[in-house]
Amino acid sequence: MGTLYLVRHGQASFGAADYDQLSELGTRQCRLLGDYWRARGQRFDAVLTGSLKRHAQSFAAIAEGLGAAPEPVVWPGLNEYDSEAVIHAIHPEPLAKPVDAEMVRHHFRLLRAGLLAWMRGETRPAGMHSYAEFAAGVAGALEHVRQHCKGEVLIVSSGGPIATAVGQVLGTSAEMSIELNLRIRNSAVSEFSFNPKRHLLQSFNHVPHLDSLEYREMATYA
Repeated sequence: MGTLYLVRHGQASFGAADYDQLSELGTRQCRLLGDYWRARGQRFDAVLTGSLKRHAQSFAAIAEGLGAAPEPVVWPGLNEYDSEAVIHAIHPEPLAKPVDAEMVRHHFRLLRAGLLAWMRGETRPAGMHSYAEFAAGVAGALEHVRQHCKGEVLIVSSGGPIATAVGQVLGTSAEMSIELNLRIRNSAVSEFSFNPKRHLLQSFNHVPHLDSLEYREMATYA
């Protein structure tokens, strides 16, 4: 039986013109994860990432801390949904840049509602696949791991695909997948054990590399 580690990218650039870019903190979070794994002798037999910049940057920082890692297979089915398009599909009016806590909460209330509408097939956000196609891309990555990988496998992706993968393994509702998604911390690790027939959830949303008093304040969600 193998082990699949699913890692959400480090903190990106929430509220900036280009979200798809790790912040300095996000790079450090991922490097610390690599450091944590290297100290424990962790090695990977295969790596998959989405094709977004923040996925590649996160993997590069993990690999720097780890010291060595296989060349990743880039899997577009592990890419995140477009949160702006999801929100715009139910709220066409422009949103102000989130500059305080209440505006951030408003943003995520709209995102919850937009995600649920997309999952139910009530909206088709501009430039996006249907939710069924999005979920199939994630399922394809899990199938690839089961059929073609052995040993220790790393996936670096985003909260949406990781929550979808967890939901597929556990058989959760769409509503629960959304809640899982919005609780996944930056650089958090979730673990599946796997064999050619199935995946089993072992852990979810763990940040062992940030658990010390020195690093605890580095935990972020956006």
